[in-house]
Amino acid sequence: MATATKAAPSKFLSKVATTGGNRPNIVVLHGVEGIGKSSLGASAPGAVFGLSTGETGLQTLIDAGQVDETPYFPEWETWPDVLECVGELITGKHKFKTLVVDTLNGVERLCHEHVCRVEFGGDWGKAGFLSFAQGYEVSLTYWRDLLRALDQLRTERRMSVLLLCHSAIRTFQNPEGSDYDRYTPDLHRKTWALTARFADVVMFGNFYTEVVGARDDAAKGKGRGGTERMLYTVRNAAYDAKNRHGLADEIPMGDSGPEAWGNFVDAMKGGAK
Repeated sequence: MATATKAAPSKFLSKVATTGGNRPNIVVLHGVEGIGKSSLGASAPGAVFGLSTGETGLQTLIDAGQVDETPYFPEWETWPDVLECVGELITGKHKFKTLVVDTLNGVERLCHEHVCRVEFGGDWGKAGFLSFAQGYEVSLTYWRDLLRALDQLRTERRMSVLLLCHSAIRTFQNPEGSDYDRYTPDLHRKTWALTARFADVVMFGNFYTEVVGARDDAAKGKGRGGTERMLYTVRNAAYDAKNRHGLADEIPMGDSGPEAWGNFVDAMKGGAK
């Protein structure tokens, strides 16, 4: 007579969840020069800035009285500096609530320099880092270390993360028709692909401009406006953006960093409703 086999303890079925994790968000803000990325970041609650080498915009804003005195770490000069600093935020004693990275493309440069030195003997040429784009591919492994650390930061320390990035105009290879130019974060496309999937919100900051006088025969129109600052939250042909919160397509930034941050927070609350 066959003996009934006792079922093994449930490892997954007993832990099925239906609620969210209620974790702080990871937000990417890329935008044109002068749109107010740093001033918006300085208005985030409990902000502390991580500055990549050469990014002195925050200090200038503080000196000019454009933002309140805002805590910031010494400039990150190497890739290990970046990971060590995030690690200290995870394990150290502090009251910061938001890590603002200024800028993400500067941090990517530190990553590539580290990979070139460690993996390719410092050779940037076609026999080294640029050989069949191997350097960019190898760098993704290192970049994932940063993304995991940022995820750990928000999970264990309940800190929000705001990643500031310069924008670049690049040609999009359109599989459905003619190629066209669009704004995208100034990162290698593979780095950006990883980061975009990781982020909860990607916003593009630009000055609202209305084009008048353009005709269907491709004649150039004239730009009008260009003074109102806007955050765009939904991807279209002109720029990269996304959000997981049902945000309005456009969020006015107003005339100051605090106003821009307040409008973003209000949009997040509205999206949640």
